[in-house]
Amino acid sequence: MPQTLLLRLPSPGQEETEWLAMDDAGESETTRQRGSLTLAAAVSRNGKVVALAPATQVLLAEPELPPGAGLKLARAVPFALEEQLTEDIDQLSFAIGRRRVNGTTPVAVVSRTVLQGWLSDLTAAGLEPLAIYPDISLMPENPTQTVLWLEGGRLAVRRPGALPFAVELSPVSEALVVAGVIPDPLDTAPKVPESVVLYVTREDWAHAQRGFEDLAEKFESLKVQLLADGPLPWLARGVAGTEAVNLLQGEFARGTDFGARWRQWRTAALLAVGLLVVHVTAQSLQIRQAKHEEAALDGQIANIFAAAMPAEVMQDPRRQMQARLDRIRKSGTSPEDFLRSLKALSGAVAVVPKTEIEAFSYRENSLDLKVTAPSLAAISQLSQLIGKQGMTAEIQSSTPLANGVEAHIQLRGHAARVRK
Repeated sequence: MPQTLLLRLPSPGQEETEWLAMDDAGESETTRQRGSLTLAAAVSRNGKVVALAPATQVLLAEPELPPGAGLKLARAVPFALEEQLTEDIDQLSFAIGRRRVNGTTPVAVVSRTVLQGWLSDLTAAGLEPLAIYPDISLMPENPTQTVLWLEGGRLAVRRPGALPFAVELSPVSEALVVAGVIPDPLDTAPKVPESVVLYVTREDWAHAQRGFEDLAEKFESLKVQLLADGPLPWLARGVAGTEAVNLLQGEFARGTDFGARWRQWRTAALLAVGLLVVHVTAQSLQIRQAKHEEAALDGQIANIFAAAMPAEVMQDPRRQMQARLDRIRKSGTSPEDFLRSLKALSGAVAVVPKTEIEAFSYRENSLDLKVTAPSLAAISQLSQLIGKQGMTAEIQSSTPLANGVEAHIQLRGHAARVRK
């Protein structure tokens, strides 16, 4: 029987998956197969299961976390990534990797609902995964070249010493520009050409070959590796020694039996509830009187917080406001810097038609924006106009929409520190 079954979880909108069996050395024992999860389970009745999740549903980051481990470190992760998160942290699952020599720590963030859905589908098919990794995290790292993986409309990029990331954008020329692999035609700043090795299936290469050939002069070198058997055998080579972040951590760790834990603590929990009811009943008169005063104070706090920090959701107002003041003092931010950034932004937006600012935040002399525009060219034009006013505008990411493009841009003065 195979030692390990490596399978790719279906992407949103797909039902079939693909898998192959590997021995202990990570070598494929069978050819790649496709079908339902139930069919995959029939192949691995006694073997270990490793699943690869679509990276489009996982955020990979590498923040600098404070010293510590376990629960203390896990509590620090959401605050270290607050600038990159758009969902409520209670709806997210955070998986932490091994701290690197440079002091950063790989972190993978996924929606709890999505992760629970994957586990439910696997369990229903009779599969119990040992680990779930983001698929692009098994891309090999090349110490001298940038590794690209083109699959359908997704371009994954891995540079030496950096975490991989993916861009979903077509044509391939725009994806390469957004990923920073080739220079933006509208950017006058010089860019050192990159030496690139591209992994791609024959089918995807047939569609993308013309685009890469037209851009050949943009690369220092371009080497194409065709994946004749698809990407799964190629990714399988990285399973044995991988340092990829396993999404199955904390409550999702393999072997967690929630039913058994509940049975173990049920009596204590029921006694605690009973004591709480007695206490609340005995103190009901005092609580009723205090509620009116508490409601009045809460209203005043909410009004002050909304006026001072309108872009944030109030959770712990004292801590949040103290943290904001500490960051302002540390970064040396002044009202003049903020007004100068707004002036540069407003001047550029006035020139570029149909461009709207959806949200922004100001921190450490940098203005982070979420912008919608009719095209990527409009986003680039906006960056150029801001640059002419003595500022730097860097496109952090972009996402195609039905009626244009949504981009995250960081605007800063030359003295501002670049935040990652």
